[in-house]
Amino acid sequence: MPVPVNRFAPYRVLSLRLNPLYNAGSPAWPIESNVKQRQSRRQRNAPTISDVAREAGVSPMTVSRVINGEDNVRAKTRETVDAAIRSLGYTPNSAARSLAGGAQIKIGLLHSNLNASYLSAFLIGALEQSSRYNIQLVVEHCDVALNAEAVAARMLSGGVEAMLLPPPLSDLPTVLEVLENSDTPAVLIASEQPRSNISVVKIDDYQAAYEMTRHIASLGHKRIGFITGDCGQQVSQRRLEGYRQALKDSGLPVADELIEEGIFTYRSGLNAAEGLLNLKRPPSAIFACNDEMAAATISVAQRRGLDVPRDLTVCGFDDTALATTIWPELTTIHQPVVDMSRAAVDLLVKKVRAMRAGEAEQGQQVQLDFTLIRRRSDAPPRP
Repeated sequence: MPVPVNRFAPYRVLSLRLNPLYNAGSPAWPIESNVKQRQSRRQRNAPTISDVAREAGVSPMTVSRVINGEDNVRAKTRETVDAAIRSLGYTPNSAARSLAGGAQIKIGLLHSNLNASYLSAFLIGALEQSSRYNIQLVVEHCDVALNAEAVAARMLSGGVEAMLLPPPLSDLPTVLEVLENSDTPAVLIASEQPRSNISVVKIDDYQAAYEMTRHIASLGHKRIGFITGDCGQQVSQRRLEGYRQALKDSGLPVADELIEEGIFTYRSGLNAAEGLLNLKRPPSAIFACNDEMAAATISVAQRRGLDVPRDLTVCGFDDTALATTIWPELTTIHQPVVDMSRAAVDLLVKKVRAMRAGEAEQGQQVQLDFTLIRRRSDAPPRP
């Protein structure tokens, strides 16, 4: 079944192939991304490396270093060159990159995330970087409770050299044990601590939840409900801790009745919102641990005849596409999911190249910035 690739422009060299055994009921759907063979001649108007250099205000050699993932480029310069590449739609020559960077790298992306908006954004970043580095990206789905470690082991036996794990797999000990026992480089998303051969890309989830809760309190809300994420994920615990501390620092009581458990799904958000709004003294604001549960909260409120935000403030987390496709649009924490997956691929490429060169490199921790985005779902409480 063909998959359209135009949504990932300007990286037009990317091609996707679904496993021919895949069907709608299959739990696993490996996707391979390969750089197509370039046509023998470029179109006349296709941008060149010199065009990118001119746009970015750097030398062609610097652009070449960025394309090949070399370390001796300042972060700000790398960002400028990347922006120029995207702006111009420049496609590096895959054959030249192979000669410069060695044999093709095969990276596995294993996920079990049921949040389609989060996964879509994460895939965009990973696929873009895979195209840039001439990486073969193998994407598979697994069931956390049934076969996660078995799928991980199968991917490694199939030639995957490094693994990329978004949550909740980034917190799953059995999968991490498979990677550590095989000495496989990996990057965990939204985990807390890097290990000897495992790096981490994250935001400060504690601080993000803290700032959102303080923002809601600054509007005048005294009873602020909170819908947690999956209690088995470290990010859920960190966000809950940030919420609790912000209430204390705002001089507000931390009431257990105002905390309802969710699991990052829309359905769990519906149930949690019902529980909070059924309280004898319901909250005037609800902060959900992701946008899907926040959207579910708005749905429950509207079904009860409540106006959001005049009767109930609702805030989310992640800033996925859903945040701006519902009404009112969500006030939320912007988590740079696309940039996080790009950074993760960069780390894996660097690690694999170091290993091929016989060089030792420890796991790293990369923390990106978050942003509180105000839209139309928050307001002061009614007098």
